Amino acid sequence: MKKGFDNQKYLETQSKKIMERINSFQGKLYLEFGGKLFDDFHASRVLPGFEPDSKLQMLLQLADQAEIIIAISAKDIEENKIRGDLQIPYDEDVLRLIREFQNKGLYVSSVVITHYNGQKSAERLKKKLARQNIKTYHHYYIEGYPTDTQKIISPKGFGKNDFIQTSRPLVIVTAPGPGSGKMATCLSQLYHENLRGVQAGYAKFETFPIWSIPLNHPVNIAYEAATADLNDKNMIDPYHMDAYGEVAVNYNRDIEIFPVLRNMFEEINGTSPYQSPTDMGVNMAGFCISDDEVCQEASRQEIIRRYFDTHTRVIKEECPVEELRIQEALMKKAGVKPEDRACVKAAREKEAKRHVYCGAMEMEDGTIITSANTDFMGPCAALVMNAAKYLADVDDSIHLIRPEAFKPIQNLKTQYLKANNPRLHTDEVLIALSLSAQQNPLAKKTLEQLRNLKGLQAHVTCALSPVDQNAFNLLGIHVTCEAEKI
Repeated sequence: MKKGFDNQKYLETQSKKIMERINSFQGKLYLEFGGKLFDDFHASRVLPGFEPDSKLQMLLQLADQAEIIIAISAKDIEENKIRGDLQIPYDEDVLRLIREFQNKGLYVSSVVITHYNGQKSAERLKKKLARQNIKTYHHYYIEGYPTDTQKIISPKGFGKNDFIQTSRPLVIVTAPGPGSGKMATCLSQLYHENLRGVQAGYAKFETFPIWSIPLNHPVNIAYEAATADLNDKNMIDPYHMDAYGEVAVNYNRDIEIFPVLRNMFEEINGTSPYQSPTDMGVNMAGFCISDDEVCQEASRQEIIRRYFDTHTRVIKEECPVEELRIQEALMKKAGVKPEDRACVKAAREKEAKRHVYCGAMEMEDGTIITSANTDFMGPCAALVMNAAKYLADVDDSIHLIRPEAFKPIQNLKTQYLKANNPRLHTDEVLIALSLSAQQNPLAKKTLEQLRNLKGLQAHVTCALSPVDQNAFNLLGIHVTCEAEKI
């Protein structure tokens, strides 16, 4: 795909900026890592060329100085909040993150459960962490947070939180998703460190919103779409404007919490090193955009994709309808509608002609590949097959899997596994294709093209099954789907 972001420049400039911030504090620095530390697929979608593990690569350079605290909200555990890109609950993702960090040679010292109130689901997670020798701490709901600074910075505020024991000069605070309490964890630690006579610093590393591009740039609007469940709002940073007379973009929660952080620094050091919430950040992503139009178009596609995702979640009663209204308003702000996603228009037109569920995928050269529901496979499986055949230059009329090969698989599904739908899902079709590839050179050629589907845009006119959704995620295809009308 055409790139709009210089990842190598980003690694160099971002690493330099973080080192400068670390050196500006003496003793200990709490560095809040917003977004995904790795697997940052949102950033890679809206900034084509951004590598999903870029932040991890920078952190590895500081591995001997750093330790990691993972924050997770007890409310998210109790509500079984799902990480959208991987389709796994937040508590499972905490365990996954620990394994991934440890496999990379990074030290995970502890997990802090925020908004803790003795929830049984949180207690179950604690037991799992204990079996892995991971310490668990509790942080509690503070009435008046984040505006009542006198209460927050007191024994009845941060004072009632557990002090998280740390041993290294750089403490990375990360989480499985937004709203987990990363910043509050850092601020609580500064309070407790001060009680112990330790001068600790704080900085924030969050890719979005990008402070150095316009407020209504599609990249920043896409961030609002990604956090619609939190009702985050991008804003002009008023503190930065007052301090420097310069326009900078931040978001409501950072702006709301800034007086708390400034007061804490003033109590600790007599003065605050930061004049604005934008000052707290170390984000250099905006300076590494190499083709603005590419990033704008990718972000418009992401805004539409988020709309479809929220629409489906509303139908499943996984979020309130107000969240969908937010997405509709963001599409209007970005000047897009669902049909501006080329694969959406093509899939809907195909369905209107065929009167069955259909799919469409936009290839890199602009070609639209379509599919339709058949007796053997659903539109998702057919779409992946048709797209791979196109890339392999295999004529659509050629059967890579013998029709009679489908029958035993369908019989297994319906007779033995008690499935109601005899059609093959994407993973089942690909297994059949891999078996055919043992004897059929064209099937092998087609199978080898699967890696080239990564990053392509797709749409189907029916709800996605979890199996098909997972297959598209693993293939790296950015898929949207239709849901019932509200």
